[in-house]
Amino acid sequence: MPWTSDKERRLIVVSGLSGAGKSVVLHALEDLDFYSIDNLPLSLLGPLVQSLDDFQHAFPRQIAVGMDARNPDSDFSNLIKDLAALRENGIDTEIIFIEADSAVLGRRFSETRRKHPLSSETVPLSEAITRERERLTLLSDAADLHIDTSYTAVHELRKLVLEGIAQRSRHRLSLQLLSFGYKHGTPRDADFIFDVRCLPNPHWEKHLRKYSGRDLPVIEFLQGHETVQAMQADIAAFLQRWLPCFADEGRSYLTLAIGCTGGQHRSVFMVEQLAGRLQEHELSLIIRHRDL
Repeated sequence: MPWTSDKERRLIVVSGLSGAGKSVVLHALEDLDFYSIDNLPLSLLGPLVQSLDDFQHAFPRQIAVGMDARNPDSDFSNLIKDLAALRENGIDTEIIFIEADSAVLGRRFSETRRKHPLSSETVPLSEAITRERERLTLLSDAADLHIDTSYTAVHELRKLVLEGIAQRSRHRLSLQLLSFGYKHGTPRDADFIFDVRCLPNPHWEKHLRKYSGRDLPVIEFLQGHETVQAMQADIAAFLQRWLPCFADEGRSYLTLAIGCTGGQHRSVFMVEQLAGRLQEHELSLIIRHRDL
């Protein structure tokens, strides 16, 4: 699969669970001048790449391909091998996997009255979602980036595509700092999770409840506690020590999540403060407050 090596060429495979937002990601990439193809049979990726080689001046240099579970299992194994070969040839190739909780997917299909691609008269929606998740395990395991859209609005997903995917420079690590509230569930797409519920909680100060961790009254309250400063310094030291290692290993994406009880004060504050410390580093930085 000899796609001519070129530092500006990029192939993104977008896969994931039906109803999770794969089409939103593809449309967002298309708006950013990617040549997007949805539901491409895996067996046709080879001919597509060959056509890019044959007509390299006629095709856009950035290609996004959507793939779903309606493919033979053997084709998934071949796809992983083909993508690995492209990477060895110096092509910027990555897999983005879009997912969501099964209950959320069930609600989305019920609300839109769409038919799940694997459901039938004998296969109910819940079983179809389970089968699809199992069938896509190989792609999920090989993915460079997981995006959980269980709590993500369409405009937030489009923004994530713009800031975290499309604008990521070649061989540059994209770091997402994510705040969340444990009472709303832990994020499925995090590589590291830090729990800051042990820190003083502004929620118990009635005059601070209406603010968030981005507002000055909460910032001043938290900065006045040594435990907060110590936690912030420890997490920052962890990132400064290990981010270069992930970048050197060739990692494209990394998500670090910080959680407090409600996802409004402590976790938001910590993400914002860490982002300020990391601005000087050579990485693409994405800030996301899931429950704010």
